[in-house]
Amino acid sequence: MVRPAGAARRKERMHVTPAERLVAELQRLGSCVVAFSGGVDSADVAKAACLALGDRALAVTGVSASLAEGELAAAQAAARAIGIAHRSLATQEFADENYLRNQPDRCFHCKTELYRQLAATAVELGFDALVNGANADDLGDFRPGMRAAADFAVRSPLAECGLGKQQVRELARAWGLAVWDKPAMPCLSSRVAYGLAVTPERLARIDAAERVLRELGFAAVRVRHHEHELARLEVPVEALPRLCAEGVREQVAAQLRSVGFRYVTLDLEGFRSGSFQQLVPVEELERFPPAASRLS
Repeated sequence: MVRPAGAARRKERMHVTPAERLVAELQRLGSCVVAFSGGVDSADVAKAACLALGDRALAVTGVSASLAEGELAAAQAAARAIGIAHRSLATQEFADENYLRNQPDRCFHCKTELYRQLAATAVELGFDALVNGANADDLGDFRPGMRAAADFAVRSPLAECGLGKQQVRELARAWGLAVWDKPAMPCLSSRVAYGLAVTPERLARIDAAERVLRELGFAAVRVRHHEHELARLEVPVEALPRLCAEGVREQVAAQLRSVGFRYVTLDLEGFRSGSFQQLVPVEELERFPPAASRLS
């Protein structure tokens, strides 16, 4: 019995590994510029691009006051380990009043600036496509930056291959990438409460406060900046007792006051990405629906 061609192709796809699927997706692009933060998502994409395209792949990291101290050096080290060519560029989102006023669409304006510059770099160097590290789990979130990606025809290979957060980490570990277990590190501006203006001074305060906590051994941490110089600390729930322990609590409070916070509070719900999203007005959710709903 001759197996139908469609069935044969489906069987073949069943035996393709996530790594092979991702590399094949990038091979089809011919060449690409990777929006590269140095985190696990963009590292997977950069690794696949390097395997698929060699010197026709370039990783680019946007640099501004919203990038935490040490993250550029970490991205450069990750790119070297992967073997992909790397550049950094200075983004100018702080020149945009729409970004500074920090409404729920802030990320749209930030990513518009990043992708505008990446698109110019791609044209200048003769690269065919722009790609980012958005994964399949990101498509259901409130992410205005994905609208900016669509505006610049930026591809999301991880999402297109159906790879979610856990699969992304498993793939990075299989590839031997040192960042496979690195905590997510979104831009510092994501820690500033909506409506409170984004300023380099506030971001430096947040960065310094998070370094205090990481130096004390809290790897996954967010310092949320509210008005009146109030810091709301998020650490994993299981780490709350250690943060509240005698000596640690006083040290953290004193050091955060020394970097410019007046009040230091602890969020009893613990660490969670995007905790400000629960404050997004309905009209903003309608303006920027999840990417999954736009693709359906």
